Amino acid sequence: MCGDEVSVELQLDGDGRITDIGFQGRGCAISRASASLMTTMLQGRTTTEARELFDHFHALVTGAETNADDLGKLVVFRGLAEFPMRVKCATLAWHAMKAALSHGSQLTADT
Repeated sequence: MCGDEVSVELQLDGDGRITDIGFQGRGCAISRASASLMTTMLQGRTTTEARELFDHFHALVTGAETNADDLGKLVVFRGLAEFPMRVKCATLAWHAMKAALSHGSQLTADT
């Protein structure tokens, strides 16, 4: 375990749309960059769209076949499939976001 830790907070409106999202944490450049891009990409999306984006991003970083057209700047993480330990860094905030959607508006995750 590398010690990266991230806390994701989000607000949803009555229609299940993410109106505000942010993160705090410490960790490597990959986990921080991924968390930052995640917050930018998820702002204004519905919870369904957020989960779908998680699935596409996870497929990208694990080397699975995926359409990267809707991933925008997240495609910079494509090469991580060659480094399985770094996939955990890139997906840390995403897993926290997904858990926050399921269990409330805030969750902390660590590796």
